[in-house]
Amino acid sequence: MEFLMCIVVGILFASAVYLMLSKSLLRIIIGTGLLSHGAHLLLLTMSGLKTGAAPVLADNVTSYTDPLPQALVLTAIVISFGVTAFFLVLAYRTYQELGTDNMEEMRGTESHD
Repeated sequence: MEFLMCIVVGILFASAVYLMLSKSLLRIIIGTGLLSHGAHLLLLTMSGLKTGAAPVLADNVTSYTDPLPQALVLTAIVISFGVTAFFLVLAYRTYQELGTDNMEEMRGTESHD
């Protein structure tokens, strides 16, 4: 199971890097989303994916699940949602102002530098 998840993480990272190296602003945003999903899955995979009792510590409990990786991933999901929303608004405003989402066309000329 963990081997399969490592392969999925690799595929997510590879596709995210491919999309982030493209010239389209929307593809770059999708690539950053895929990269964050890959990082979330990597964090959960490296934490061991333990199953067991609820994460409640009481007297005479020997088996419990560590809640820290799940809390970290939940926090990272909220942060990546906010960053993705900001990127989408920024891309929308850029498209309104410049009329394109091509990064090469946004570069400008030497006279405007």
